[in-house]
Amino acid sequence: MRRYKDLIFYLVSIGGFSLFIYFLIVQGASLEFAKEVKIDGIASSGSAWDHFVDALKHNFSYPLAIMLLQIITIILVARCFGYLCRKIGQPSVIGEILAGIFLGPSLLGAYFPELSAILFPESSLGNLGIMSQIGLILFMFVVGMELDLGILRNKAHEAVVVSHASIVFPFALGVTLAYFIYQQTAPEGVSFISYALFIGISMSITAFPVLARIVQERGLSKTKLGAMAITCAAADDITAWCILAAVIAVVKAGSVASALYTILLSVLYVALMLRFVRPFLKRIGDLYATKERLSKPIVGIFFVTLLLSAWSTEIIGIHALFGAFMAGVIMPANINFRNIFIEKVEDLSLVLLLPLFFVFTGLRTQIGLLNEPGLWTLCLIFIAVAVVGKFAGSAIAAKFVGQSWKGSLTIGALMNTRGLMELVALNIGYDLGVLSPEVFAMLVLMALVTTFMTGPSLGFINRFFKKENEESPHPALQVDKYNILIAFGSPQTGSLLVRLANSLTRKTKDTVSVTALHLSLANELNQFNAFEYEKESFAPIQSEAKELGQPVISLFKPSDNIDDDIIETANRGDFDLLLVGIGKSVFEGTLLGRILGLTTRVVNPERLYNTFKAKDTLLSFGIFDERTKYILKRSKIPTGILIDKQLKEIKEVVVPIFSESDRFLLTYIQKLIQHGGARIYIVDVLGVTRQSIEFKEAVRAINVIAPDHLSVTDGKTMNRAFLKTKDMLLISLDSWKKALETRSVWLSETPSVLILSP
Repeated sequence: MRRYKDLIFYLVSIGGFSLFIYFLIVQGASLEFAKEVKIDGIASSGSAWDHFVDALKHNFSYPLAIMLLQIITIILVARCFGYLCRKIGQPSVIGEILAGIFLGPSLLGAYFPELSAILFPESSLGNLGIMSQIGLILFMFVVGMELDLGILRNKAHEAVVVSHASIVFPFALGVTLAYFIYQQTAPEGVSFISYALFIGISMSITAFPVLARIVQERGLSKTKLGAMAITCAAADDITAWCILAAVIAVVKAGSVASALYTILLSVLYVALMLRFVRPFLKRIGDLYATKERLSKPIVGIFFVTLLLSAWSTEIIGIHALFGAFMAGVIMPANINFRNIFIEKVEDLSLVLLLPLFFVFTGLRTQIGLLNEPGLWTLCLIFIAVAVVGKFAGSAIAAKFVGQSWKGSLTIGALMNTRGLMELVALNIGYDLGVLSPEVFAMLVLMALVTTFMTGPSLGFINRFFKKENEESPHPALQVDKYNILIAFGSPQTGSLLVRLANSLTRKTKDTVSVTALHLSLANELNQFNAFEYEKESFAPIQSEAKELGQPVISLFKPSDNIDDDIIETANRGDFDLLLVGIGKSVFEGTLLGRILGLTTRVVNPERLYNTFKAKDTLLSFGIFDERTKYILKRSKIPTGILIDKQLKEIKEVVVPIFSESDRFLLTYIQKLIQHGGARIYIVDVLGVTRQSIEFKEAVRAINVIAPDHLSVTDGKTMNRAFLKTKDMLLISLDSWKKALETRSVWLSETPSVLILSP
């Protein structure tokens, strides 16, 4: 009865008020006489279709609609170019810069001017510029937070020598170059000192974020060389931004003398931030250093500090970006706090807003202006001066403070990376009118080339000095040991694989090494959360290893391609076995999952698609997910794939034999018996062991050493009752595929499965 009463009330109230509103609208239409009614600025005359088309055109040209379309286009193109660059071993920032040039007048504007005019009309560039500046402010805030001043204090002497040498060398060369090209390239009304200082600073910038990411990706972050490079880049970043602030003050004031007031005010601002604001923020950070306690009002305090700092430096005359950078530097040094705050800001700035800056820079970069051989010659001179000054200055200084030639050249190659930081400085110079469009285009190309050459330069240095005994970021493996590599995604899987490795090697710990490898996507890590992430990822593994008394070497590395790095680590190291875990969730909802008994009651469209996909690939090598399939194809060492179905212990193991080639499994059977005390049940599915003398002899030899631990039965025993009592099924890759092809009835009853490829 209650339900009907609610329905009657709903119909009466909604219907009654709807009729009342309709009556008022009809009556109100009579008030329109003597007025030409427009809807959103569009006259109401004409047919309904004409009005609809006019409305669509008006909506499409509305500033918000244009901005949203620009953001969508920019993010998609930037992601595509970034992905392609990562595929060829380049930082994604290279792809984002190229995306900006692609969408600018150099390519899209030159070959598809109509499309360019629709996407980036002249009237929209102001809004795009403001949005890109907001993204830069957030990004510079993150850069400031990622600077670890503790590192600078610990390595101040060497870092200051190298970083300042890497600034003064190219700065001097840049000023010298400006002396010779000033009359031909400087815009009207720009003084020589302004022009020379900006050319000098554009030669001197190092991209700290890109350098730190390259050091992480190459596994150098835990080496002395990597720490030295990051420290030098950090010192370089702070020094360069201070110099840039002074240069901006001089440019705006017109001379050094008149800029002294701005510089003095800037010094007062820095002192205020360090002396008063920083201690205040530190107290707040110490109190609210966890995600649970970092509430929105507290986050608001720090964002207001960021905006006030950026506003102050903009008013002083040294640019808002310096204020954002300074706000990041004075944030509480607590690692947990900085990691939480970086996570809050980084995705918004890097994914959404920063690509806008790259495209805004690309829209300003007109490579078509370099239409004479002389201009291209000057562009090459800019690149040569930048490379010689930065590379040589850094390398010579590093050698002077005691680095080897390989280390010195590596530091030189890393410090020559300019990336985004260079574009920031160039845009400031362009906005101030110091750089002409032609020179701006040349310097953008210089930034692109010097960033692009970092990876190949490091590769060449490593090949040239390959015989030099340099420090390795990871412990060296001994050739006379049995070395196992565990590649894991989740810590739970890693712990399980450690337990499996221990069952294979328990009684020979002195002649065995176990290495646990965990890779994480580089674009999701910074130097703060990388430390915490590594610690959290390996904590369960080390706990399991301690409980088992099994020493485990931890190997963590950011990666742009996890699959390739797993393969490279396994193939290039002196490893004898690779163990990889895949959970049952990989197979849930697929035909293979139903065969294995891993299905769930929930069916969603993705799983339904995977079910049909599995039907097409079941009889091929595609019985695994793409990652596992790729690893099995490329691995040059024996590889074990563990399908976990709540494996607790490894005491009862069943081993189905399908062919003579499965004889290699006897090695692992022997290890499980000797080290894990496991009882093994060989199931001769096709009568192979009865026909093979070698197989019989090998089984007899094992039984002599460990009686009552190995038995051989025929395929009739593979039933539910038999498998239910077993802990694990050990099977070769070929036999696993045969079992799937023949739809063996016992597949759905298997315990956890270890698939071995010889």
